[in-house]
Amino acid sequence: MHPLYDVARRALFVIPPLFLPVQFFIDAPFGRFTPSTDSILLLNGIHSWILMELVAPIAFLYALANTPLASSPADIAPLTPAPLLLAALFLIHYANRALLSPLRTPSRSKAHLSVTLCGIAFNIVNGTLIGTYLRSPTASTFFASGPLARPTFWAGIALWTAGIVGNVFHDEILLNIRRSARAKGKARAKSPSPHRKQQREHYGIPHGYLYEYVSYPNYFCEWVEWSGFALAAAPVPAMTSLSALVASVQPPWIFCLAEICLMIGRAYNGHRWYLRNFADYPKDRRVVIPYVF
Repeated sequence: MHPLYDVARRALFVIPPLFLPVQFFIDAPFGRFTPSTDSILLLNGIHSWILMELVAPIAFLYALANTPLASSPADIAPLTPAPLLLAALFLIHYANRALLSPLRTPSRSKAHLSVTLCGIAFNIVNGTLIGTYLRSPTASTFFASGPLARPTFWAGIALWTAGIVGNVFHDEILLNIRRSARAKGKARAKSPSPHRKQQREHYGIPHGYLYEYVSYPNYFCEWVEWSGFALAAAPVPAMTSLSALVASVQPPWIFCLAEICLMIGRAYNGHRWYLRNFADYPKDRRVVIPYVF
């Protein structure tokens, strides 16, 4: 592989954990944490989300089809049934995340330009890495041992399926809160800021399924989804030492770790936001992992 592949792989493994503690103290300016004062740097929430997420499948498909980070033909593995199935799962996720979900959303809070640009950068790198990995000699060796007959492969597919179904179900609960508010004429509430007030989205207390146990089951289900994808797509990285871990961890596992690192702080702050803004918010709900955190 081209040296840039390994540089990008290691960077995506190292950088998100460095941002993990920062996420607990600084809220990314989108969603419920959108700045109250309007600005030209605040973008339409639905349009910016589609733009930010759509680059992931585009980068993935380009890398899968063209293998731009291959140094020679020997670096390009054939697309056998296992990587083709995994490619389909990746694209199904982003069809929902980048198009179906935002286009079904009645409204969405504005997002700061910085969030959109960071999301685009992450998705380009991640999509390219995973598309490249599925055509790599490492993946070819992993899949050569008959993945379709391997129990862990199908366990991973089952986890992916449970994760995406749970993600869609819990997102639908949030969408119904927004739809109900719009039907009652209160979909947006004015910001208390005296300067260039913007309309803010209506939020309510979600109920149902894992919302009875945690504030962010959609995050938890996404982690389950990508953990399953990684289990099916790549060997479990070596844990004997940090150097062995960095050398052996492959893009599907890196993506799963990055998701957790970049989302857990936001989930914690969002949980605290619910407790501050709703006096009747269930005090026994955990943040994101049922019964644990």
